[in-house]
Amino acid sequence: MILFPAVDVLDNRAVRLLYGKRDQVTDYGAPVDMALRWQQAGAEYLHIVDLNGAFDDSLENKKTLVELIKKVNVPVQIGGGIKSFDKIKFYLDEVGASRVIVGTACVTDPALMDAACAKYGNKIASGIDAKDGFVAIKGWVEKSSLKPLDVALDMKSRGVDTVIYTDINRDGALCGVNVDATQKLTTDSGMKVIASGGMATYEDVKAVKERGIYGAILGKSIYSGSIDFKKALELSKQ
Repeated sequence: MILFPAVDVLDNRAVRLLYGKRDQVTDYGAPVDMALRWQQAGAEYLHIVDLNGAFDDSLENKKTLVELIKKVNVPVQIGGGIKSFDKIKFYLDEVGASRVIVGTACVTDPALMDAACAKYGNKIASGIDAKDGFVAIKGWVEKSSLKPLDVALDMKSRGVDTVIYTDINRDGALCGVNVDATQKLTTDSGMKVIASGGMATYEDVKAVKERGIYGAILGKSIYSGSIDFKKALELSKQ
């Protein structure tokens, strides 16, 4: 099991949002400082989100994100507004990210997914964000008619092997991870699924591990202190 500390970047600041809403934000300072903090705490992999890119395709955070990825010595997966082959190529070939997370385009642009998967294979991950059982796109503001498994299996057929599955109703709320839905997606898809949204306690860490889920993203919990990242890392390795 891999624990992924999250660094969400909005207007060049490390932030946490409640339920993904732009107007419910807590500022935690410089993104590079946060990334280095989690690296020093033992992180094996970092999860980075470009919120400006997700909300409005803005390049506001470009310089900050490049600096962050180049400064850390652990693998980085990055998502948020990645809807073009050029952007995928930029992060993987030019900046040095280990994995790019594509969300909306998994639903809206199958041709892009074919091209990206053909060239980059398992460096492409599918970001599947669910609200009330359906996949949400475009910065979580638009709900599609697709179920998470529909998107996961479609992406698997194109060569994707990793899914970041977020329960939007739990994201940033510290109310507990949706471990049942995450495990079901893992079992039904046969893919590596990373749990996201609601991780709040050490019991959540244990539950994800015990259910055989590939990984979990820790956001608000490690920023607020409800989970100590080093202790969570120890639990994940037991």
